[in-house]
Amino acid sequence: MLILEIIKFIIYMSAIVLISKYILVKTLRSLAENLNLKPKTVGDIAGYATSVPELLTIGASSFSGLIGTSIYNILSSNIINLIQYTSTIFINKNQKYIKNTAIKTDIILVCFTIIIPVLLIILDIEVNIAIVPIFIILFAFFKFLNNNTHKLYLKKEDKELEKQEEINNEKGNKKHVIKNTIYLLISGVLLFIVGNLLGDTLEQLCNTFDIPEIIIGILLGFSTSIPELITFFESQKHHKKENDHLLGVVEATNNLFTSNILNLFMIQSIGIIIFTIFA
Repeated sequence: MLILEIIKFIIYMSAIVLISKYILVKTLRSLAENLNLKPKTVGDIAGYATSVPELLTIGASSFSGLIGTSIYNILSSNIINLIQYTSTIFINKNQKYIKNTAIKTDIILVCFTIIIPVLLIILDIEVNIAIVPIFIILFAFFKFLNNNTHKLYLKKEDKELEKQEEINNEKGNKKHVIKNTIYLLISGVLLFIVGNLLGDTLEQLCNTFDIPEIIIGILLGFSTSIPELITFFESQKHHKKENDHLLGVVEATNNLFTSNILNLFMIQSIGIIIFTIFA
């Protein structure tokens, strides 16, 4: 039985990789090109899309009363996201571009998405409904800082992109936009379904084989962070071809930033609400 559950875990993890690589990433890129979206916006969309597995696994674990698992899931996901992001930056030799103040600010804010859950665990602060309003306010504040630092410290790049958008304005194809939007929704649904199956498998491992919640949370964090790894690589690879390395870093960084703040402040809040109502 244990071996069967482990096999299921490997299969579901592999499915997440395949869906992310061959549907989600390609659809996001095609949609961005048809709508002439800025790299920051593409990063935002990727952050929301790649957080679907976290939304499901945290919702499922919270519904089952495993609120501790959800906290460790968020913490491990955010740590792994940062490690993956940093690795892709160095592999693509884009270290010099993270010196931009807007990007540095995003990375600092990302670090806070790791520090906050660590403090909650170390200080043994009870995770309850009272934290939800605080998390929502912090989400809005982090987004405010992100938007304004990008406006201040990426002015030159934004102006160049606006000129390029005017040139490419006629490239957008309405049919392609609709098709890509449908594919994006399909990829989200598929990730949702696979994430649900993965959550059930890990819950089975926890309840039947008495594996600690911290181990389950870490495993969930690793598996649900795979889509981010793929999008981090793809964004830098895409812009590298166009010799716009900084834009690739902007896209990857905003993907990281959006994914991490969404995980901690919004998805964790949803988990707390579900736990409060149903557990």
